[in-house]
Amino acid sequence: MSSGQQTSYMIRFINFCGIFIICLTALGILMVSVMAFSNPQAVMDLVQVKLSNNDAYSSIRGVYGGAGLTISITLVYLLFKNRLQGLAFVAILCGFYSLSRIITVFSEGALGSFGTNWMVIEGVLCITALALLVANRRLSRV
Repeated sequence: MSSGQQTSYMIRFINFCGIFIICLTALGILMVSVMAFSNPQAVMDLVQVKLSNNDAYSSIRGVYGGAGLTISITLVYLLFKNRLQGLAFVAILCGFYSLSRIITVFSEGALGSFGTNWMVIEGVLCITALALLVANRRLSRV
């Protein structure tokens, strides 16, 4: 196999991985968004919090539903319009999600299994998106 063919396969693989990471992130956020619109208490049940009034329900619908849907739509838009910006958005979004959980560990103490699992997932998505951005930059120089 020639180096040109190897480069072509590598570009395709990196593009596929970028598409996968952006779609996975958008789908995960979209699922929570749909859940928040239809049943805000189900979202809060994930972290054992009871919603006690209509303002609480409204806030969960707004933050997890409305903002989540906005983020999902933005990711899909970037997937088609500028995949590199989409990867950068995933890196920033997941990186700050993970960072906020790390801050919680230092401020309030250890997370439960839900928070710990998501901290790892978000960290992996952030690092993977960053690695794909670096790989794209290197391949664009070839």
